[in-house]
Amino acid sequence: MFINIVSKKIYTYLYLFTLVFFLSLAGCGQDSVLEEEEKEEVEEKEENKEEQENESTELTTENFENIDPDFPSFVSIQDSTPANMEWIKVETLSDEFEAWDADKWFKSTWNYEVPVYMTTDADNSGVSEGNLWIKATLNESNPEDRWFQTARIHSRTKISYPMYTEASIKTSHISAYNTYWLNNGNIDERDEIDIIENNSNPSCDCQPDMPERMNAQYFHVDPDLTPQEVREHANFNRSGLSDANPLKNSGWNEAYHTYGLWWKDAQNIQFYLDGEPAGHVKVGDDRSGQFYPNREFTKDLEIIFDLWSNEADWLGGLPPKADLENDNINTMRIDWVRTWTLEAK
Repeated sequence: MFINIVSKKIYTYLYLFTLVFFLSLAGCGQDSVLEEEEKEEVEEKEENKEEQENESTELTTENFENIDPDFPSFVSIQDSTPANMEWIKVETLSDEFEAWDADKWFKSTWNYEVPVYMTTDADNSGVSEGNLWIKATLNESNPEDRWFQTARIHSRTKISYPMYTEASIKTSHISAYNTYWLNNGNIDERDEIDIIENNSNPSCDCQPDMPERMNAQYFHVDPDLTPQEVREHANFNRSGLSDANPLKNSGWNEAYHTYGLWWKDAQNIQFYLDGEPAGHVKVGDDRSGQFYPNREFTKDLEIIFDLWSNEADWLGGLPPKADLENDNINTMRIDWVRTWTLEAK
């Protein structure tokens, strides 16, 4: 009998242990299911959040309509103005070009290499029909075989960061650089930002993407530093614009494109094309791949427009001389330029 009693107790204990064990397993299984469900729910929420963010940043044609001219174009499209800051118009660096304003602009005659000849002649630059224009003409009587006669326009006012400038430009359709840039006026010691150096019609078969490339870059030149010159490109192809952008498929010479520069601080430079970010550079980055952290922009810069050419492949080659006698293609036009500083509210 004693053995039977012990056996029954052992059986009871084994039964209870087994029951507890399987109930524990069931509980763990249920916890695992709950954890898996919670994980899926979190992942679903993250996916929905990402989709909503993508939807909120996806551009439509409407984003590019009715852009407010009182602010940088991107403010009307995707506003990234820092909180508690505001854009203040700089009237001395802004112009709708209803007439030539000698208080804002002047022409200079320092030359690039042959065959460029810079002139103040009224046949090569001026304001008419609501545009500032620069025309390249053929003049083989100029000295030193400088037959590419053209012009350069400077702002009288200089500016430093933080600032934003943009201009609406239709380029010529000759093999030449149509430029919009900032410089302090000293080639040997300078801060320079080239917003565009665009060529819609290169004469050489060496720059296949040049007709749609926004050539943008910076230079920092200091004779007391090594290397003396540091530079980097931020070239952006028009094909990189959003599909909703109405100017994506329009050539530089086919429409007025809006080119912009947000000079944020001593090192950071962001370019814009037709209201969208179009590449950036950091002062100190060099096209060699090296970074020089001691390089910074320190100078006030003027705004410059000009039209010029060179036989080099990097520019696209010289145009045929006959192109300079074709008034349908030899002129760069600037509809307006607008500039702002960024200030605390």
